[in-house]
Amino acid sequence: MTLTRSQTSELLARHGLAPRRSFGQNFVVEPETVRRIAVLARVGAGDSVLEIGAGLGALTIALAETGALVTAVEIDDGVVRALRDNVAALTNVRVVHDDAMRLDYDALLRDADSWTVVANLPYNVATPLVADLLDGVPRVRRLLVMVQKEVAQRFVARPGDEAFGAVSVKVAYWATARVVGEVSSAVFLPRPRVASSLVEIVRRDEPAVPAPFEAMFSLVRQGFATRRKMLRRALDGAVTADDFAGAGVDPQARAEQLALDDWSRLTLAVAARKSGGVP
Repeated sequence: MTLTRSQTSELLARHGLAPRRSFGQNFVVEPETVRRIAVLARVGAGDSVLEIGAGLGALTIALAETGALVTAVEIDDGVVRALRDNVAALTNVRVVHDDAMRLDYDALLRDADSWTVVANLPYNVATPLVADLLDGVPRVRRLLVMVQKEVAQRFVARPGDEAFGAVSVKVAYWATARVVGEVSSAVFLPRPRVASSLVEIVRRDEPAVPAPFEAMFSLVRQGFATRRKMLRRALDGAVTADDFAGAGVDPQARAEQLALDDWSRLTLAVAARKSGGVP
């Protein structure tokens, strides 16, 4: 059984807890919502699931009901005690008391080659955490994250979209991403002032373009650091006029106008010049 609003309130009171703003805690208290998330996660018996920010365990229980093997990570000392009590009878759940931003993922995920991350992520950690998992944790093959709508738009944005930025380029480099659902603020305790979206991110077998990650994202970060400037100015010192010409990229364009392939060609042109080769 997942947790209702009244059950969540009673559980918090029993353990002397209250939602902590410092951790961005907004607990999902609508059973149908957590069941819908479990369905959208597309996991079943024997699948390995990493739930980040498990809270009191409402979603943990729904995921466990699919038969998946759930590793539930929770940072809050008080909440993790309540979580352990809630899932104590579930043999397919293990609880990890740790900070997801500092975890040793190689050690944590060593029991399986393919993991699905399911998470309700607060605003302040959503972008860096998703970026870190894509950059450095290849065992994570798929993510279903519930994030503020504004963050979701950045994850799925395309060139020319207002939300398009460096993280949009990073997600597209490693994965495909799409919004698979919307979540009303009414299903949370406490109720946030913004709506949330569910984003599915599926890792590609290979990066979308041939440019090496570090070299390309050095340019991407520099370009978006002053995104209102034309690229010939934003990338001054890193990219020459010949590089732009060789890559077929307009030096008067701005960072948000470049597609992933444009960044790749520009990176390879710079590398070719530095090595004395040809683009």
